[in-house]
Amino acid sequence: MLELDKNTFEAEVLQAPGKILVDFYGDGCVPCAALMPHIHAFAETYGDKIKFCALNTTKARRLAISQKVLGLPVIAIYENGEMIDSCVKEDATVENVEAMIKKYV
Repeated sequence: MLELDKNTFEAEVLQAPGKILVDFYGDGCVPCAALMPHIHAFAETYGDKIKFCALNTTKARRLAISQKVLGLPVIAIYENGEMIDSCVKEDATVENVEAMIKKYV
């Protein structure tokens, strides 16, 4: 799981080939913290097919807003620099995230 920041996001996600999952989370976000171990487990299971990254939006607020991440948690899939799918807030359940991942592997 690659930890991104505002300086690495563009190179690792927007300019990278293939499909990339980004876990947008924030400091003090309880649902984000609850979801994180599951995302790490998915990274172990599906990491050979999708690149897994995480971005702490607390330290990259402008970047999050530029990606239309306005509430947390957001688990998004990118391809060729575009967000092609996402699970947001209440929809970001373990089951929904895994179903979304399976759609793209």
